[in-house]
Amino acid sequence: MSRGTFDLHLESLHNYILRMGSIVEKQIYDATEALHKQDLELAKKVIDDDDIVDNLEKEIEDRCIKLIAKEQPLAKDLRMIFTSTKIVTDLERMADHAVDIAKIAIVLKDEKFIKPLVDIPKMAGLVKNMIREGLDAYVEGDVDKAYLVCKKDDEVDDIYRGVFKEMLPIMAKDQSTINQATQFLFVCKYLERVADHVTNICEWTIYLVTGEIKDLNE
Repeated sequence: MSRGTFDLHLESLHNYILRMGSIVEKQIYDATEALHKQDLELAKKVIDDDDIVDNLEKEIEDRCIKLIAKEQPLAKDLRMIFTSTKIVTDLERMADHAVDIAKIAIVLKDEKFIKPLVDIPKMAGLVKNMIREGLDAYVEGDVDKAYLVCKKDDEVDDIYRGVFKEMLPIMAKDQSTINQATQFLFVCKYLERVADHVTNICEWTIYLVTGEIKDLNE
């Protein structure tokens, strides 16, 4: 395989990852929308569409294995392929968290909410933007952008802590709210974990460009 053909295969790999990322981004949005609007059908769709993400993960991993097995990639190419496998693993786990949120949406579909959902949609919006910008940083090989995306993780963490502090007195005052409040905290925790996975993608981007392994999930 010529260098030009090999580069086309790497570009195709990028496109598959971007497609997977776009689907995961929508999964996160749809899952939180299903919760917010108590939309049972949308929640079920999020769960059903998880198979699409799983299949894309397998397809991308298969392409990576074939590129290594059939060609003789240079060191920088190996780093690109290795990074791709790590990124799709993080994307797949994000999709799993979207399913987790969708399942909570189903559990709470008929309940009157103890408070209007404000922080969870805000948190989901931040996470959704992080996914898009994190993948942009990866494709562009932009280390500065990767660091900027990681900083947004602090905003997500702040919202999570705020919701936690808000829920504690509500549960203490009325025990009947404990189950629902706990479910909301789980949703926030899942979104916080998604943000952590985006940070992982940014770490792999930095490694891809510089060869340095950074731990930015602190």
